[in-house]
Amino acid sequence: MLMENERKEIIKYGKKLVTEGLTKGTGGNLSVFDRDKKLMAITPSGIDFFEIKEEDIVILDFDGNVVEGDRLPSSEWFMHLIQYQKRDDIDAVIHAHTTYGTVLACLREPLPASHYMIAVAGKDVRVADYATYGTKALAENAAKAMENRRAVFLANHGILAGAQDLLNAFNIIEEIEYCSKVYCVAKSFGEPVILPDEEMELMAEKFKTYGQRK
Repeated sequence: MLMENERKEIIKYGKKLVTEGLTKGTGGNLSVFDRDKKLMAITPSGIDFFEIKEEDIVILDFDGNVVEGDRLPSSEWFMHLIQYQKRDDIDAVIHAHTTYGTVLACLREPLPASHYMIAVAGKDVRVADYATYGTKALAENAAKAMENRRAVFLANHGILAGAQDLLNAFNIIEEIEYCSKVYCVAKSFGEPVILPDEEMELMAEKFKTYGQRK
């Protein structure tokens, strides 16, 4: 079985998305990329995260062809693959239907630097132009809006994040959802004060050596 360890990680973090309240039902998908072998492991389409077995994970090559697995890959498989094709700093991608991040996505409102932890994703989080789920257009819109960032809101849909591994991709989803909640609540009281670019650049540097990063 190809990418056995990656399959285990995908199942682990898929369940964690649900238990941590970061998605509902089958909403969202996860993938890991083996850069040496040019293979991507991704969750199957429409199976509950707590029902997915290792053999259900689908393995695709760098052109999107299934090389191992009997299940259909996530309908968003190209939104994951395009990140690996365009970025050499991303080897794991998570898409989730978080609550507050999706609120901003539905408002088509970017998340500005209202909290220093936003720096895990960049100086802000942009909103990708809307396109129907599972389409090439959505994948391309997401990749464009995520340039020089590690997260993006998908208009009227959810959030996408990428990092060097699932641990850090999950951390980005978690932190951006928290910052989105704080921003939405702060907006209900007044206008949040936005941190300057220089401070966010400093935070980005500090985060390079913060925490248990692989």
